[in-house]
Amino acid sequence: MVALPRSPDASRSAAVAVGIANLLPLVGVVALGWDATTLVTVYWFELGVVAAFAVLRGVFAGRPSGFDTNVLVFGAIAEKRLSLPVPRTGVRVHLSSLFSLAVLLPFLAVSWAVTGPILLALAGAEGVRPETVGTALLAATGIAAAEALRTAVDYFHRGGYRDESAGTAVRGVLLRMVTLLLVGFFVVPLVAAAVADDTDVPIGEVADPTTFGPLVLGIAVLVKFAFDLAALYGDRLVSFDESTDADLGWAYDPPNRERDLDPGSDPDRRLRPTAIGRVLGHPLAGIRRPGGWVLAALLATATLLAVTSGETPLAVGLGLLAVTAPVTVPAFDSLVRYGPLEYRIDDDDPSIVAYDRLSGGALWRIEPWDEEDLRVERDRIDRRTGTRSVVVELRDREIRLPRLADPGPVLDAFDRRAERPDDGS
Repeated sequence: MVALPRSPDASRSAAVAVGIANLLPLVGVVALGWDATTLVTVYWFELGVVAAFAVLRGVFAGRPSGFDTNVLVFGAIAEKRLSLPVPRTGVRVHLSSLFSLAVLLPFLAVSWAVTGPILLALAGAEGVRPETVGTALLAATGIAAAEALRTAVDYFHRGGYRDESAGTAVRGVLLRMVTLLLVGFFVVPLVAAAVADDTDVPIGEVADPTTFGPLVLGIAVLVKFAFDLAALYGDRLVSFDESTDADLGWAYDPPNRERDLDPGSDPDRRLRPTAIGRVLGHPLAGIRRPGGWVLAALLATATLLAVTSGETPLAVGLGLLAVTAPVTVPAFDSLVRYGPLEYRIDDDDPSIVAYDRLSGGALWRIEPWDEEDLRVERDRIDRRTGTRSVVVELRDREIRLPRLADPGPVLDAFDRRAERPDDGS
């Protein structure tokens, strides 16, 4: 695994943004006499600002988001690589990024809403004064300006979006959230206990700026600053993990950048699944996939609620949907996944390209030497319709070409002889 490179300019700009976010609280504690409530409120607002810009960067991320394409319906749509270009730029809004953010955004919002009250309770605050909110808003404005400059220069102008996915863009927010909780739960109590005789006194009183509050809160600010720098220079820590064979948890596998695949505008052969295959492209075991059954369970619960509420017509409709969901959901997924799909094969270049006629782009490309196993399958639908399904095993995934009337052109593209079902076919 190779760590993602970070340009010196991007590192300096990010360091400036992190420095401003930590210098403002330090000045407030040392020079302006902020108490624990003000500091916590400023950090809470900072977290909201950083989260908002992280979501913005996630929307325009240039790498795949890692959304599981095996998820019924949503995975089939995300697999299409649909994207909307931003005029006069090289930036695109990828549908897979929006799907990932749709999952991450509620989690971020709830986590942010919970983090503030927890930290305020740890600080012994009974309420937030209006002047405290005003101070926090003023500090948040400065932090937002630094984040906006960093996003505009590093992310868009210098092309940092090309090395980000929706998940990696939000990752820093989660690290900051964990840092705040660690500082609130452990660092401040330990420092307060070290400088106070009565450890039962609430931290908000122990950190009163008229006594030794600046010492306690100043150390807390510096500790948070250290954690922020560790998260910022995570690529250095990844390199340390790799060079020393240590397992400190810093190394992770970044998502791969999507390739622009040549769809082959004039191929010698074009194959498509049969009409029944576009709707029932999944094997028969597909009706046992959990997505359809989970939806059926939710609809069944809604049906019971409608019955108890006396909404008979609504209960009947929901009941019918609950009964048919385990079959209709995989069928709709198959229609989205295989309906607009065609397989293009060129005699001079025997690779197979899956071209999506709806999105107008290639989804994947298989070279003859890429496959590790090749087999032909026939289930009851194949036997009734006279079709065959080809399954290609790759190193990292399995690709299925379902319900082909003649799989010969696909099989001829490979050097390996395909395994066939024991039915004489």
